Amino acid sequence: MSEIVNQGSQTIIRPGMDVVASMADDFKNELLAVIDDSQGDIVIDLEGAEMVDSVGIGVIIAAHNTLDQAGRQLKVINVSKDVYGLFTTMRLNRRFTVEGV
Repeated sequence: MSEIVNQGSQTIIRPGMDVVASMADDFKNELLAVIDDSQGDIVIDLEGAEMVDSVGIGVIIAAHNTLDQAGRQLKVINVSKDVYGLFTTMRLNRRFTVEGV
C-alpha cells in the first residue's frame, strides 16, 4: 500500500517499491482513488523504486491523461537514473514533469 500525503494543493503518492505488473493493479486503484478524492495536482514520488516496467508506465500515463482532461497536472519525482532514462527515451518528460534523484 502506498503512502499518501496531502500537501497544500497537491497530493503525493509514494508506492515505495518497483512499479511493475505484479503490483500495477493495486497501484492503479490507489492512484485513481487519490485522483478522485483530491482537487489539485498529483505527485508520484518514486523514491525506493528502482524499476518501472511497461505496465507501470501505462498506469502512470493513464493517470496523466485523467488529470490532463480535468486541467490538473502530474509530476513524477525522485526517479532513479535508469528509470529517468526510460522516461526521457519515451519522451514522457515532454508530457509531464519528471525529476531525477
